[in-house]
Amino acid sequence: MNRRTVLVVEDDERLRLTIEDYLTMNDYKVITSEAGTDAVRIFETVKDEISIVVLDGMLPEMDGYDVLKHIRKSSDVPVIMLSARESEEDQLTGYALGANNYMTKPFLLSVLKAQIDAFLRKPEDRNLQKGALRVDTGARRFYLNDTEMETTPKEYDVLLYLMINEQIVLDRNTILDHVWGQDYSGTDRTVDSIIKQLRKKMTPDYPYIKSVYGVGYYFEVTENDS
Repeated sequence: MNRRTVLVVEDDERLRLTIEDYLTMNDYKVITSEAGTDAVRIFETVKDEISIVVLDGMLPEMDGYDVLKHIRKSSDVPVIMLSARESEEDQLTGYALGANNYMTKPFLLSVLKAQIDAFLRKPEDRNLQKGALRVDTGARRFYLNDTEMETTPKEYDVLLYLMINEQIVLDRNTILDHVWGQDYSGTDRTVDSIIKQLRKKMTPDYPYIKSVYGVGYYFEVTENDS
């Protein structure tokens, strides 16, 4: 079986080499670049070989967002943006330009690999359904009774994390560490706010997100749930 090819564009040498070593160890072929203009040259040379792009948002010579614009002129290859920019505005800009996912630094290598794996699954393997709720992990979209349920990037990440860990009680700090990263300085009330928004969008007809008072939340579809 041919190894899948990842183009990693990152100007931080230590991080670039770390990602390359980790993905290579997990049977990916990795092509690397440290600058925007070089990344564009490499992409144009071997784009038919590239399965997915891991792209830093802040690069020398050409910004990562400009690299993304160039990629989207000729390819719909999945692109995961990496950046120290944490604002929702920056993330929404990345999505508007065609990014498939956005990971803020620092992040776990295992989570990056999981995201890559999800994007490269066959279409029939990337859908997960629990009750009336279905997620397409490649497109990062949730559907409730086959109607798309619009979510913000963080709402998507939280709901997917709960869904994957069905029936496992996750405390607020665990959710914060997984979705926002261990260096996030906000409070656990951030999780409560996201859960409140998700429950409103899912309506009381689909009470799949359960609470454990004083602890956290878990996802479960019971016979009594619609």
